[in-house]
Order: sequence, then C-alpha cells, then structure tokens
Amino acid sequence: MLDHALSILETLVAFDTTSSKSNRALIDWVATRLAERNIPYWLVEDADGGKANLLARIGPDVPGGIVLSGHSDVVPVDGQPWTSDPWTVTRRDDRLYGRGVADMKGFIALVLALIDTPAVQSLQRPLILAITYDEEVGCLGAPHLLDQMTAFVPAPALAIIGEPTSMKILSVHKGMRVFDVTVTGREAHSSQRDQGVSAIAAAVELMSLIGQMNAQAEEAVRADDPCSPPGTTLSVGIVNGGTAANILARQCTFRWDLRSPSEAEADGYEARFRAAAQALDARIRERAPEGGVVITQLASAPPLELDRDSAAESFVRSLTGDNGLSGAAFVAEAGLYQKIGIPAVLCGPGSILQAHQPDEWIEIDQLRAGADFLMRLADRLSNETKG
Repeated sequence: MLDHALSILETLVAFDTTSSKSNRALIDWVATRLAERNIPYWLVEDADGGKANLLARIGPDVPGGIVLSGHSDVVPVDGQPWTSDPWTVTRRDDRLYGRGVADMKGFIALVLALIDTPAVQSLQRPLILAITYDEEVGCLGAPHLLDQMTAFVPAPALAIIGEPTSMKILSVHKGMRVFDVTVTGREAHSSQRDQGVSAIAAAVELMSLIGQMNAQAEEAVRADDPCSPPGTTLSVGIVNGGTAANILARQCTFRWDLRSPSEAEADGYEARFRAAAQALDARIRERAPEGGVVITQLASAPPLELDRDSAAESFVRSLTGDNGLSGAAFVAEAGLYQKIGIPAVLCGPGSILQAHQPDEWIEIDQLRAGADFLMRLADRLSNETKG
C-alpha cells in the first residue's frame, strides 16, 4: 500500500492546486479513478464550476460511516527559495519534498491507495472520502460540501481530518475570523487638522484596540488550554493608507484576524471591535459626512472545541493508542463537522512545522504510519459487527 500511495502522491503534487487556481484537474483525476472502480462519488462545485469538492462512499450505503477528509488546495510557492521543483516529489534519504506532501496530499494519497487494497472489500460501515477546496484561504469550500453531505450519504458517525499531526490526535483547533476594515476621512493639508479627518489616525484607534484585546487575551489564558500558543490571539496583518506626509489621509485600510479556541470568546472580542468601530464611524461622520468605517468579513471558520467523550475521540484513540491531549493553533475543517453534529478530530501524517515552508517535506516513516493506521481502520470496520 505504501508504494502505491507514493506513486499516487507524485501525481497529486504535480497538480498545481494553489488556492488562487482551480483544483478541477486534481478532482477530475480522482473522480476518474473512482469511476473506474465503480465507487459512487459526487461533486459539489463552486459558483462558476472552476473548483469542486468531492465526496465518495467506499463500502455499504448505511449510516455510521467514517469520514476521511482532506483539502486539495495548497499555499503558494511564490518567492520561496525552493531547492527542487515544488510540483515534483523529490526523495532525499528518508524524506519526500514537494508542495503539499505534508499539507495534505500525503493523507489523500494514502486514502486513495487504501481503496485499491482488499481491506475495503468487506466493510460493514462505509469509508467516506471528502476532498475540499479553498481550505487554506478560510475553509471556504467545506461548508458547501457539508450542506449537501446527507443528500448523498447516510449520516456519518465521525470525521477524521487528516491534517499533518505526526499521527497524534489533536482534540482542539482554533477558529478563525478575518476582517477588512476601510476607514474613510477627509483630505486636508496636514497643518489644517480642523479642516479634515485623518483616516490613518482614526484607523490607528481601532488597531490599538486590537492590540489591547490581544494583551487581555494573553492574560486570560487558561492553564489547561492545549493549543500552542494557548488562548485567543488577535493581530493586524496588512495596513495601507495615505498619499503624502503633508496630507491628512482620506482612506486607510487594514486587515486583521481573530483566532480563538472558543466561539463564545471570539464573539465577545468581535462585538467589542464592532462597537468601537460604530462609535468611531459616528464621530467621523460628524466632521465628514462622506466618511466612516466599513467592516467586511472575509472568512470565518469555527473552532473544534474540546469533547473528550465524543465518538471521534474514543474511536480514533482506540486505533492509535494516543491518550494525550493536544490542540492546534491553526484552523482546520474539523470545527465545521462538529458544528453540524459530526464529532471530529485531527489525525494525519507529517508535521505542521514542515507545511507552508520552502522545501516542504514529509518523512516516509510518517506515510508508513498513516498507511498502518488506515489499514487498522478498514480492518475495524470490516470485523466489528461480524461477531
């Protein structure tokens, strides 16, 4: 199975599925393989059909299946100092290099290889393959798939999201919210502050609030938070504004993100920011009716909140023997499954420390461990009801 998976991985990596591009070539290739094996599958496309999620059922058409989920998109390689072609899997000693080998085409390759083994011929419950688009830019594709999942397959029991976790179980991941903020003031000579409104000065007030809330979040971190770093984080990532030093800026834009292991906590910080923005908007409009503050939410993905008694936790732990408690600061799709009542965990080959980097790599031993895990999973689903 491992050798077969390595061959599949070479093909998957060769598809440039950077989030800014279409993933259809990869999805269509997978769909063709499934059709050749008489495995039912369904595509859930985006608005213009340029991208698609794929859902497939391996095994009987009964409830209680196990979702094996991975995203097809990868982050850009532009400007990164790669020492080999990022779209070609390169082996050096016991490592494989290439964009997506860890995050997360390695996991998808293993699942596709599992389909070709005798282990799936006697499943008593199905394996449900889910491949999504645009996870890297805000988990944009998965909600469309999940909205339609029950129209295609009976209700699953749980989901395993194969993010690179070194085959350890991650029980928590943070949620993410990303906002663009546009502050509009009124231009005037910088010596005539009473004649205008500096959009930059106004925007700084809001950015300062983000910094204050981040400091407060650091002080409120719980000792038992399994994420690293723990707690909620808030940060400004992009700022643009102004035309000259002697002109009060008419406009300033900035982008910020909010990451939290608690949706309720994230709600609280977002509400504080929106209240401050609304008050600032009113102040600006008193002097410049054409000005104000506009907030646009670009992305939102819920956290995977801790549930040690969930079906996903107990089932996957019984396969791995991992009884530790770990969480991820990065965002993944497990929270989306949990949100619709499907318990989920993260567990997959490779390390997030190697993801998104130039010369992204994965140890072959990690892929071997992933193959062993999936074989144990298939064996469990084949024998659990036979007595």
